[in-house]
Formats: sequence, C-alpha cells, structure tokens
Amino acid sequence: MLVNRIISATVAGLVAVVIGFASSVALIYQTVINLGGDAGLASSWILTLGLSMGITSIALSYYYRVPILIAWSTPGAALLIANTQNFNLNEAIAGFMFSALLIFLCGITGWFEKLINKLPFQLASAMLGGILVNFGIDVFNQMNEAPLLVIVMLFSYLICRQLMPKFTMLFVLIISVVFAWQLELMTFTAFSWQLSEFSYVSPEFNLSAILGIGIPLFLVTMAAQNLPGIAVLKAHNYKAPVSSILSVTGFVNMLAAPFGAYAINLAAITAAICMTEDVDKDPKKRYWAAISGGGFYILMAISAGYLMQAFASLPNALIYSLAGMALFTTITSSIQQALYDDKMSEAAIITFLVTASNLSLWNISSVLWGLIAGSITLLIQKLLKKSNK
Repeated sequence: MLVNRIISATVAGLVAVVIGFASSVALIYQTVINLGGDAGLASSWILTLGLSMGITSIALSYYYRVPILIAWSTPGAALLIANTQNFNLNEAIAGFMFSALLIFLCGITGWFEKLINKLPFQLASAMLGGILVNFGIDVFNQMNEAPLLVIVMLFSYLICRQLMPKFTMLFVLIISVVFAWQLELMTFTAFSWQLSEFSYVSPEFNLSAILGIGIPLFLVTMAAQNLPGIAVLKAHNYKAPVSSILSVTGFVNMLAAPFGAYAINLAAITAAICMTEDVDKDPKKRYWAAISGGGFYILMAISAGYLMQAFASLPNALIYSLAGMALFTTITSSIQQALYDDKMSEAAIITFLVTASNLSLWNISSVLWGLIAGSITLLIQKLLKKSNK
C-alpha cells in the first residue's frame, strides 16, 4: 500500500513537471533570444526557475501539508516575447524584480483580493487573450517557412487533444522533433553534458521598464496564474494559505530575478494533476505529489545546460509553432471568459483589440493601454446609464 502511494505520487509529480516544461519552455527560450541572450543564458534562466520552483514547492507543500505546486508564468513569458522589443536585458531584469516586489507586497499586506476585486475579471481575460492571440496566429505564419513540419505538428496537436489531452504538448514536441530531423531542418552540434551555471544580470531601473514590463507582468501573473491556482486549490477543498504563498514566491522571485527568474507563481493545470484521487485516496496525503514535482523541478534545473543545447538545435518554425499551440487552450478560455457577460463584452473587445495592437504611445505598452481603454469604456457606459435614469 505504501509502495503504491509512493509510486502514484512520484508519477503525478513527474507528469506535472514534464507537461509544464514541454508546454512552455519554447516561450522562455524565445524570450531570452528576443532580449539578446543565447542558449547559455537560457540555461541559466531554467536553472534558476527550476531551483526556485522546486525549493518553494517542497517547502510550502511540506509545511502546510497541502499540494502546493509552484510554476513559472507561461502567459508571463508570452507577454515578455511580445512586450520587450524596446528594452534591453538589464531593464527586463528590473521589470522582473518590480513585479516580484508587488507580488510580495500583496502577500504581506493582503492586497491581492482587494486588487483583483477592483479589476473586472472579463477585462483581465481580454488582456490575456490580446497578449496571446498573435502567438496563435504565428503558428499559421510559420507555414510559410516550413509548411510540412507545421502541418504535421498541427494535425498531431488536434489528434492528441482528443485522445490524450494531458500529454498533448509532450507528444507534439516528440513528433515535431522527429519530423524536423527527417526533413533535415535541425542544426546538430556536438552535445556535451554540463552542469548549468548561474548568469547574473544587473538590473537597470527606469520608469519605462516598470510601466512596460513590471506592471503588466505583475497583472498577468496574478490574474492568469495565481488566481486560477488558488481556484484549483479551493476546488479540491484545500484551504489555500494565499498570503503566505504570495509572500514566499514574491520574496524568492525578487532574489532570483537577476539570474533569470522572471516570474514564479501557483501552478493551476499541472497542480490539478497532483490533487486527484489517482494520487491518493486520502486528500491529506496528496501533498507528496507536489513534493515529488519539486524534486523533478530541481533535476530539470541541473540538466538545463544540456536541455538548452538541444533546444538551440531546433528550427525556429518548430519553436514558434510549439509555443503557439501550447497557448491555444489559454487563448480560447481567455476569449470565452472575456465575452461571458454581455454587459462587459464591448469593453472586453476593446481591451482585447488594443492589447493585441502595436500601440506604444508615450512608451507605455499596449497591455496597459488595453486595460485603460477597457476601463474607460466601462466608465463611460456606467455614466451614461446613470444620466439616462
């Protein structure tokens, strides 16, 4: 009985980590490249993120006896790809640290619930959809570069989504790598095993980095990651120590940001894997699955140098397409949630369109302009309704 519990908890932790890694590592790699980094810097980011997520998952889960799985922010990475063209690496690091500081303050002050209550959920969903929609579109743009590869990836995605939804991105990654190798699209280099190394980048604080990176990353991480993560815990009848989780992840994030930890937060979809009856019939014992996941995060971190070497050999069309397909589900749910309430739909659509645009007026990103535009739309609608009464 004990052996079965250990095996089921270990497997659940491994599956959660593999799915999380396969579904979004392409986004993190591309973020580093966009900021002027290389595979070596990407391995430092994965090393730092893996250790941060692993240690916090193990510590929080063991202390509270609750399956608390910490993850990197997939929407946050997508935001950074779309939103850092006008910033250098040092400014980006400053933005990461400011976002982490805000999360830490939310934890120690209890601001989180108050802040989320003031931000309409539909506008937050529309903002997220606007950030991600171009990644979905880019899947089909990549057909211009490697049509056969992307078509095979797309059909693999569609089939796996129906047959094995939990493992979709893992199978798409495997199939796409094999097919790219058959098409001779991969650039092979001499792979050598090496331990990952930390790369420190000093932050360069300025108002543009705070407004363009820090605040949007904070909003996306809280609204699209921490909030669903708390919902998953509550849905499985776990009393979530919200403030403590935010305090710990925010503090660790601040310390680790100069080494590439752009955002760590509560996991949602992968965390749910650690909370089912398949892990353990006794809900009080399921925290061992999250502890197992934390251990696999640390192993992933130690292997980051080798993993990023392998990733650097993949064609760009594969990386961009993999990233976009990994976000199909998130894009769908974001748009559905944004348009759920007819009274909010116009404001949500305006938020979505402005966020998806290339607007960067006064060096303020389209993400913030999207929220501003949506909020102004709601305000005008409310004022006009009052005047008509």
